[in-house]
Amino acid sequence: MILEMTNIQKQFDGLEVLKDISFGVDSGEVVSIIGPSGSGKSTLLRCATFLETIDGGEISYMGKKAAHTDENGKAVYVSPHEMQEFRSYCGLVFQQFNLFPHFSILKNLIDAPIHVQHRSKEEAEGTAMELLSRMGIADKADAYPYQLSGGQQQRVAIARALTMKPEILFFDEPTSALDPELTGEVLKVIRQLAEEKMTMVVVTHEMSFAKAVSNRVIFMDGGVVVEQGDPRDVFDNPQEERTKQFLRIFER
Repeated sequence: MILEMTNIQKQFDGLEVLKDISFGVDSGEVVSIIGPSGSGKSTLLRCATFLETIDGGEISYMGKKAAHTDENGKAVYVSPHEMQEFRSYCGLVFQQFNLFPHFSILKNLIDAPIHVQHRSKEEAEGTAMELLSRMGIADKADAYPYQLSGGQQQRVAIARALTMKPEILFFDEPTSALDPELTGEVLKVIRQLAEEKMTMVVVTHEMSFAKAVSNRVIFMDGGVVVEQGDPRDVFDNPQEERTKQFLRIFER
């Protein structure tokens, strides 16, 4: 199993955002997380990628513990040096792209592999150009983010995450900042990655996409997992009333 999160808890100013959440992701699996705004989906991704610290529970990658709860009920993480290895296992694509505006597209892709993973410039550039070609934007290598459409910028962000060669790729509502036409561009890329058996966790409001591409769907609300299972079961025959209420909105 690539990722295992067990009994995860997270509070902000006394408000429980994640309440005892457990789930795992196997190699090659695509897991979509759906649910209303404020249900804890993005916070769960930020905890999984170590952008937020958990208050309780356990996080393991590749069978090794990155964080656990000690005898005092407090979450304890591995050392900063060990954490570098765990960070290398995961990549995150944000909804707002988060590209460096003063870097060219190529420099956006090669900066981390060179400075974080200490790869040669030649190797980093070769990988970057190969990924930009796969995304259909190799001709934009010398451009700057402001010169690209939103869909192109998001494809750059996906390529940037892939340059680090993560074991698992997380997407936090990757199309929410895009219009319908550009949304299709980005979803096409994610579909291609799914066909290549890239391990992915996708927080999304695109229900038809989640149903078509996912191996498993998780419905979250109020900081808990309400229901999860095969996409056809969750979408066509939900068991929980809250899931039924949520999905009715998308049938209108």
